[in-house]
Amino acid sequence: MQLTLWTYEGPPHIGAMRVATAMRGLHYVLHAPQGDTYADLLFTMIERHGARPPVTYTTFQARDLGADTAEIFKQAVAAAYERFRPQAMIVGASCTAELLQDDPAGLSQALGLPIPVIPLELPAYQKKENWGASETLYRLVRSLAPAAPVAERVRASCNILGPTSLGFRHRDDLREVRGLLAELGIAVNVVAPLGATPADLARLSEAAFNVVLYPEVARSAAQWLERSHGQPFVETAPIGVRGTTAFIEAVAALAGLDPAPVLGAQGSRLPWYSRSVDSTYLTGKRVFVFGDATHAVAAARVATREIGFTLVGLGTYSREFAREVRAEAATHGIEALVTDDYLAVEAAIAAAQPELVLGTQMERHVAKRLGIPCAVISAPMHVQDVPARHAPQMGFEGANVLFDTFVHPLMMGLEEHLLAMFRDDPEFHDGVAPSHLGGRPWEEAETVVTSAPATAAAPMIWAIEAERELKKVPFFVRGKARHNTERFARERSLPLITVETLYDAKAHFSR
Repeated sequence: MQLTLWTYEGPPHIGAMRVATAMRGLHYVLHAPQGDTYADLLFTMIERHGARPPVTYTTFQARDLGADTAEIFKQAVAAAYERFRPQAMIVGASCTAELLQDDPAGLSQALGLPIPVIPLELPAYQKKENWGASETLYRLVRSLAPAAPVAERVRASCNILGPTSLGFRHRDDLREVRGLLAELGIAVNVVAPLGATPADLARLSEAAFNVVLYPEVARSAAQWLERSHGQPFVETAPIGVRGTTAFIEAVAALAGLDPAPVLGAQGSRLPWYSRSVDSTYLTGKRVFVFGDATHAVAAARVATREIGFTLVGLGTYSREFAREVRAEAATHGIEALVTDDYLAVEAAIAAAQPELVLGTQMERHVAKRLGIPCAVISAPMHVQDVPARHAPQMGFEGANVLFDTFVHPLMMGLEEHLLAMFRDDPEFHDGVAPSHLGGRPWEEAETVVTSAPATAAAPMIWAIEAERELKKVPFFVRGKARHNTERFARERSLPLITVETLYDAKAHFSR
């Protein structure tokens, strides 16, 4: 086990919380000590969920360790049932409580509650968050779906599996995918876990096939439904124009429908943007991609095949999906990076010297330190990556969002590059005011606009270091900064303006 400052995934019980919080009528009782109760922060602050997570904690304390913590757990389960009256419950232990070996499964079964109680065995010291979400959905489906398959099914019907709470753009992706299926004429039977109830899981076998949007969460459940109920599944990620096209063709084939009308009406602007003159600047740009397996592989394909970037790095923290990522990397002639050590990722980015990084919020921090543009395309994420607007990754509209996501950081970098390139140009540099001010230097224009009539004050002397520091001030306020600093120095009879004087003046006029 390795101690680290940042982690790409939380412990597996966080994955279970993502499933429980996504569903309705399901409650999670977590055997956990005081201090492990941070789910409210994750879902109400990061995802801005409208209700608190359906999680009850035992919250035992240090003084309880000498008593009967098992009894505390039983009381918590009974109290949660009486208070919330859910259709079903899941029970388990946090990474800390796991050490107590109180057997939440056996204890909950001994209570004899009149609802299904599904125990979760989530080894916190061997597995992580996405595995925990996958195992939770698998256990729920296996426990609540009927054992026998439905005799007759509507061929053009499916379940959508995988979207959870605290997933990267899951709610937006779901809206796009449902729209695509509706255009094809495919009915959606159940979406799980997002928005589903335990009763809905009992109807899963009524659909003809399953659509797996996020294999990290739903592949295990889909494989069990295929074995037990004869339901094939589609796992093609509809990310990018080509990915969405392949997805539509795959689901249409299973449903026995013609995909041509939907494909002919696709309105993504990504292909045109990528072929436009403005995008020639993008061709061949070196890009490094890192994230969960689904988003990393899809981003690599969109970046190279649809926009024209050159892939110089591809990696994932999803060890369970290392084979898929390695196979994709091989098609680009590079070796995949499979690690959950952000320092190893930082070293790989520095060595590859990309011009753009597509990653998680951790890579955003790394890229900032290295001075490289970055866009977030995968969890883990911060609140700024959960926009209030509709911003999918999937579908044809998702392709538009991806183009903006990939291109805008580079374009902003180009603007900064041009400003730096022409900084000292005699005709175009950041010291020249706009033409409506007569093209005079900013300092002169600022003085004319904001100062009182000029006096015969002697010019101030600036140290070389202070002049250099002043150039770091944005050019449109640099004149005011110079004027205020010189005024500050004159009032104090300072013979030389130093870097310290510059910052003292800034502090003085900021009060």
